[in-house]
Amino acid sequence: MPKAKLFENALTHGARVGWAIFDKLNSISPNPGFIPKWSEKPLLKSYQKEKPPLGWPRTTDSLCPKCVPEIRKQIVDGTLPHEILLNQKVGEIKAQIIERDGNILMVKDCPIHGHFEDLMSIDTDFFRHLEEVFPGRDIRAHNDEKLHNHGTSTVTHGRGAVLTIDLTNRCNMMCDPCFMDANQVGFVHELTWEEVKTMLDNAVSIKPRRQMSVQFSGGEPTLSPYFLDAIAYARKVGYTSVQAATNGIEFAKSKEFCQSAADAGLRYAYLQFDGIGNAANSHRKVGNAFDVKLQAIHNLYEAGVDIVPVTTIVNGINNEQVGRIIQFALDNPKKINFLSFQPVSFTGRDEDITDERRVAQRYTLSHLAHDVKTQTGLGEPTRDWFPISFMSTFSDWADLVHGPDRDWGQLSCGCHPNCGIAMALMIDKETKEAVPVTAFINADRLAKDVARINDAARGKWISILGVTLALLRNYKPNAAPTHFRIKDLLQKFDKSFGATGRSYGKVTADRTKADIDRRRADRWNFLFVSAMWFQDLFNYDFRRTEQCIIPYATQEGEISFCAYNTGVGWRNIIEKMHMTATLTKWYEEHGRHEIFAGGKKVGIGHQDKYDLVLNEDHVNAQANDTFDKSGIAKNAREEKIRSRDAKLKQDAENARMARLYRKEILKELDQPGFVQLGDIKPVDPSSRGTGIEEPVAGD
Repeated sequence: MPKAKLFENALTHGARVGWAIFDKLNSISPNPGFIPKWSEKPLLKSYQKEKPPLGWPRTTDSLCPKCVPEIRKQIVDGTLPHEILLNQKVGEIKAQIIERDGNILMVKDCPIHGHFEDLMSIDTDFFRHLEEVFPGRDIRAHNDEKLHNHGTSTVTHGRGAVLTIDLTNRCNMMCDPCFMDANQVGFVHELTWEEVKTMLDNAVSIKPRRQMSVQFSGGEPTLSPYFLDAIAYARKVGYTSVQAATNGIEFAKSKEFCQSAADAGLRYAYLQFDGIGNAANSHRKVGNAFDVKLQAIHNLYEAGVDIVPVTTIVNGINNEQVGRIIQFALDNPKKINFLSFQPVSFTGRDEDITDERRVAQRYTLSHLAHDVKTQTGLGEPTRDWFPISFMSTFSDWADLVHGPDRDWGQLSCGCHPNCGIAMALMIDKETKEAVPVTAFINADRLAKDVARINDAARGKWISILGVTLALLRNYKPNAAPTHFRIKDLLQKFDKSFGATGRSYGKVTADRTKADIDRRRADRWNFLFVSAMWFQDLFNYDFRRTEQCIIPYATQEGEISFCAYNTGVGWRNIIEKMHMTATLTKWYEEHGRHEIFAGGKKVGIGHQDKYDLVLNEDHVNAQANDTFDKSGIAKNAREEKIRSRDAKLKQDAENARMARLYRKEILKELDQPGFVQLGDIKPVDPSSRGTGIEEPVAGD
């Protein structure tokens, strides 16, 4: 064993003794939690945190997948007032979370539409683990009535993590799936500059003042004329993490645009990234989609923007890409330090999905944990995966260390344990060795140690001493990456939470390229493999909605991500209420923007030689053909075509049977020179004057 490891083993043994003494002394006469500047309520102790009902069987509040769209349509059409959502429990029914045949299911019954059930997890131990390590809800929202007032969909807990602002519903793609049904709703909803500023101003006005990243989204946010201005203004009002959720087309087309976004203050690009190779992205219907992603990554990184590949995972469409995407990140650790997987939510274009396709395409957080292990060999589901809310204990410690005069609280992902999960990998950028952090740190015990430090509520340096001892006593040197040392562990922790005040490169609005380069120079990449499982009407749980950490800012206040995009569907209602123009009117005044669909390629001009490492076998692999073989429709468009064809076939059969009935039963014989009215087919207008006039099929 190397001498360094021997020394570190001795140090961890000593830390166990030191922790025992520290913990005993520190637990004597704990201090009360202080009220920070960003809140009007004191920091919570671990034992003060509330928890929703967990475990199973349990009952929760849910929605009927059939009632809600019917009522929503009436609101959008103007036959019902939207205030009904504030005062009544529209479409709400009870649901049970149960175990059956080793799976966790949600089952529910509507008195009108009958029985519904859906899969929550394929691994009961994994589901139990996530709920058992959940530390509890974050501080309750207060002084927020003007922004959080949406009936039973109201956000009630937490300071948030990412504030999402849809700048426009216009998009330059026509994707399946799409939870907002972009380019298909018949009107344009695009924020004015005053609306953008108001939403950002409102978000920082309430308590607790949340350390929320701001993510500009859409549609495609880069199509908004205020995209760059919005980034700059978000930085101006204090947000250090400004993001764009993008398909990358505009960033791939122009290095200058990337640099302008970086100069305005863009820190992260959440890049749509569904797999490795153009075939793996073919369901997005852009001929060179993967080439676009690579060019966007190259341009953005060069400009100083960090990239987060975001993958919508659909079972049978791209689930085999999980391991390939992680391998892409492992092969390129200097450019990728965060991956975000999003199991498909059947909403937007997919809300009216058939049961057959929904069952076949359903993908859960448990699927992801097992696919990662199977496809990469990394990650034990119940050792290395945690709910993302697990990190809130460490955020509480950072709030304690930063003291009461801090303007903003620490980022705290206090969502429900069924919402999102993450696994952290420590990667050596030089050797590319990767090890799950929880393989060499006892994370569960560390979190409990940190909670005890938080509960004592001592001063900055005593709390830092306590965490140092806790880290050392829970560290296993022999299981860590070969060249990883204790000093690296302590520095990575400090860099993540900014405890000691040491500079690792600024992230504030005045950061420079030198700050960016300094942060990137770190040998160790702390790669987060995360997943957010957004709800749909089939698995909706109000206990998740009320502690949402990713609210949408709208003209009608801040609304839970799932209540906005799924649930009662506030998006459809608010966008119609605040419609900018009909498509016809918009096109008359602004013209049509280019849309890439049907296999059309994006013109990205000269492509630099990427310094990205690619696995050629993955790049050249064929697209997933599961649904080609199964006979089940791949997406909403195919379902509509099949439904139409089935109706045409049924209509033709009905007409044939009617003719047979008239002929054989009623003895109505066709007379020469006459035709049955039902047999007359309208003429296809396009065939007039061609000499070949064909009837329109199916009319």
